[in-house]
Amino acid sequence: MQIHSSIPELRTALRQSGRVAFVPTMGNLHAGHIALMQQARAHGDAVVASIFVNRLQFGPNDDFDRYPRTFDADCAQLVAAGVDLLFAPGEEELYPEPQEYHVEPPATQNQLDGAFRPGHFRGVATVVLKLFNIVQPQVALFGKKDYQQLMV
Repeated sequence: MQIHSSIPELRTALRQSGRVAFVPTMGNLHAGHIALMQQARAHGDAVVASIFVNRLQFGPNDDFDRYPRTFDADCAQLVAAGVDLLFAPGEEELYPEPQEYHVEPPATQNQLDGAFRPGHFRGVATVVLKLFNIVQPQVALFGKKDYQQLMV
């Protein structure tokens, strides 16, 4: 598995990859993530995963700094699942300047869990759009564990 932390490196690697199936994550992988990686193989010539803990989806009272970061264990699982490329940028790579533009999801973002986590789904949608623009996949796979996030 190739690991890339910069956008130019990743784009260079993707030039020869054919159809890309992409699975974005924040790491701390579990069996559901790995199932998505395995399903992705049927949808693309190259399976690309990302690991990025996105500050934008954490509120001021959420615990961004304590989110579990298990990079080495995650990499081992991704290798075993047959992932071809991992995009693991640092925060400065995705947000070299303060993020001034945001994706504003529909009003459903403010219901259920969103009522207690204002801005959470806005942060999720913003980083997913950034990742889509970087990876430019033909297909992306998302889990269904968080129903509201899946709908947004």
